[in-house]
Amino acid sequence: MDILLVASAFNSLSQRVYAELSDLGHRVDVVLAAQGTEPVRAAVRELRPDLVVAPMLKSALPEDVWRDHTCLIVHPGPPGDRGPSALDWAITEQAPNWGVTVLQAEAAMDAGDVWASEPFPVPPVGKSDLYRNEASDAAVAAVLLAVRRYADGSYKPRSQADDPATAPHIVWRGFLRQERRRIDWENDGTEAVLRKLRGADSQPGVLDELLGREVFLHGGHPEDRLRGRPGELLATRYGAVCRATRDGAVWIPELRPRRNSGDPAPFRRPAASVLASFPDAPACPRTPSPWNRPRTGAPGATSATGGAATRAS
Repeated sequence: MDILLVASAFNSLSQRVYAELSDLGHRVDVVLAAQGTEPVRAAVRELRPDLVVAPMLKSALPEDVWRDHTCLIVHPGPPGDRGPSALDWAITEQAPNWGVTVLQAEAAMDAGDVWASEPFPVPPVGKSDLYRNEASDAAVAAVLLAVRRYADGSYKPRSQADDPATAPHIVWRGFLRQERRRIDWENDGTEAVLRKLRGADSQPGVLDELLGREVFLHGGHPEDRLRGRPGELLATRYGAVCRATRDGAVWIPELRPRRNSGDPAPFRRPAASVLASFPDAPACPRTPSPWNRPRTGAPGATSATGGAATRAS
């Protein structure tokens, strides 16, 4: 089949879907929706695809496109889940399992008929790690199944409202806003802090205050030895900073200063580097990595002997 991928960015998932469909013999083209709706319309007119697939889309498809062509949207949530912060909510609400749904585009966001879905477990990792691994594996499996069903021609997609297994679970979850993400350093334990950091590790970060300045915190790893007053900066290691919680401490790898009106948008940098740029920053001791085991790439520790484990992407 001739398949057109529409994506807000040609990210890792979009590339995987492109490669998998191409390997199966489909002719696959790509158009980026970040430039607006006209390039999407132009690509559809020129290529006249048999099927449109959107593996990662942050904006709505033009109505004339989805009305005249079958368009499949990949949503990183189980059937019935709707809204733009699906993985954020899964981590925040400690869902043990989650899913990916491939549904047909229509006027209402994430409300279309379901062509395929695939569940996946939710390990205690950051959102970007979850997206690149479990969620992407499930998304590729669901897309390939949906494409096979469409090509077969006999499969009828399931209406969410009419499916007795899905209808009771239909729920709209809006943007997970900073008010919900905010860390209460005096009262939040380490697990709660890590959950908030992991749910926002790539974007948007967790808005916080350090040394009287508003910054976004990106990423988080547990520390098993250092302790201090809740919220206190304890140490630095490999560019990360360690901050005390109510019952422990966490390592924060990156910070991003909040944008001031009229300034260019700042970007994430190693946390220690951002703090060092503040004129009144205190000197934090540097904590060496445990000498008796190889460095694994994360600045914190997850075991009683120190150190931290990271997963291969």
